[in-house]
Amino acid sequence: MITLMRTISRGQRGKNKGFSLAEAMIATVVLSIAAAGVLLPFTSGAAVRAEGTRRTLAAKLAADLVEQILQTPFDQIVTNYDGYAEAQGNVTDAGGTVFSDSNYAKFSRTASCEYVYMPQESGVAAARFVLVTVRVCYGGNEIAAASRLVSQ
Repeated sequence: MITLMRTISRGQRGKNKGFSLAEAMIATVVLSIAAAGVLLPFTSGAAVRAEGTRRTLAAKLAADLVEQILQTPFDQIVTNYDGYAEAQGNVTDAGGTVFSDSNYAKFSRTASCEYVYMPQESGVAAARFVLVTVRVCYGGNEIAAASRLVSQ
């Protein structure tokens, strides 16, 4: 009889409700993997969005400098803008004011201007065209460029 009672009480111990430590840890690991699978696209999407914003700002900065150069008299373009450079964090607007917004802190831009002669021109006469190229970098890496052929 005592043996039967011990067997019954041992059988009832196995019917306790709840999780063991090992089961709880396995459940935590499975939930962590599922959460990572759900959250990973959001983090990579944020990175893509930030890169798109940088490229948009860079294209705008390049176009703005090209427009500024186009406002210069033709015979002064190469003199004023060939080798033009704005260091990282010192990019200016059309009025010459440095952008104070933190979004522009890692941008820099350069411009090069060179005379272009058409094949039918001898090269002896004054050039009638200038090729303007503006490059915009973010953190030292070029992310946008704009070129424009300007005529007299």
